[in-house]
Amino acid sequence: MNFTKRIVCVANSRKHSGRCIAGKEVISGGYGSWIRPVSARPSAEVSEEERRYQNGASPQVLDTIDIPMIAAVPHLYQAENFVIDSAYYWTKRGQVVWAELTPLLDNPPSLWTNGDSTYHGSNDRMRLDVAARHDYSLALIHPAELTVHVVTEGAEFSNPRRRVRAGFRFHGVYYGLIVTDPVAERAFLARDDGAYPLTDAYLCISLGEAHTDGFCYKLVATVISKDPL
Repeated sequence: MNFTKRIVCVANSRKHSGRCIAGKEVISGGYGSWIRPVSARPSAEVSEEERRYQNGASPQVLDTIDIPMIAAVPHLYQAENFVIDSAYYWTKRGQVVWAELTPLLDNPPSLWTNGDSTYHGSNDRMRLDVAARHDYSLALIHPAELTVHVVTEGAEFSNPRRRVRAGFRFHGVYYGLIVTDPVAERAFLARDDGAYPLTDAYLCISLGEAHTDGFCYKLVATVISKDPL
């Protein structure tokens, strides 16, 4: 272990066989830059064992956590990456409540570059060369007109699958992004297909690694709702 980073966890989304964890660094007098703990594996996801507290519990969104690190490992637009020291447990130091979220918010002019969409999405992807022009891959926003859609997608391509997608406006632009927050996914997939407005919620938006198709996808890594989902 070379050093420890203390973060407020605002992303705990599914990634391959593990999780993508991310949060804002806790610094004297407030919050600093984004930190994304990653494993040393090529796929970078953090396994259940690697993100465990000493008592066996797993970190939750809004936990304040001390995480042992080895080095910063920025990669293209994912400038926030730090490789963890998997020989040590993570340590919970506290928890942030809803009323304390405002200082964590970001306000970029847009969610990266817009204008490219998937068949069912809206402004939800970029080509890798376009994404590489940016220097960040995470944002916590308070969107307008947020509706969560539970829909069956992929029938056109002989691969029907129920998906959870968030539709919202940010600085006047409409986005339709897949939700990878496992808590929100379970809550909404338990409902019938339909549209479910959320009146007050924060979204952690993540720009994922490039797929084999050459695109990078914008994802809703976490839905933080004032009311239970």
